[in-house]
Amino acid sequence: MCRETEHLEHEMSSAVAAQSYVKRMIERESAGWGDMTPAIERLERKYGIPFWTINNIRTGRAKTIEAGIFARIKAAYIDMCERQIARLQHELEIERELDGDALDSDLLAQVQGLAAKVQKAKRKG
Repeated sequence: MCRETEHLEHEMSSAVAAQSYVKRMIERESAGWGDMTPAIERLERKYGIPFWTINNIRTGRAKTIEAGIFARIKAAYIDMCERQIARLQHELEIERELDGDALDSDLLAQVQGLAAKVQKAKRKG
């Protein structure tokens, strides 16, 4: 395989990965139908990624992604996952306080294990 082909494959894969991250972030940020533009605006404010960059990646207009933008998108996605896990941990802690017998302690351990994996990914990335 020639260098040009390898380079194009890497560009394509990073563009596809960035699009996947962006779509999942918008889906999680959105409050439902009609909230896509405000969701993108909220992501722009939270993570400092320009609105049109997010939108162009979402729609597939961006065929290549600069390494810096890709790193920021990936970091934002990991941060969003981390926040989601923290909310789940908080809810499980509340349930354990309310009715400790009903909560499966293995479930809390799994969520904490997932949080550790996300932390590890954050340090790597």
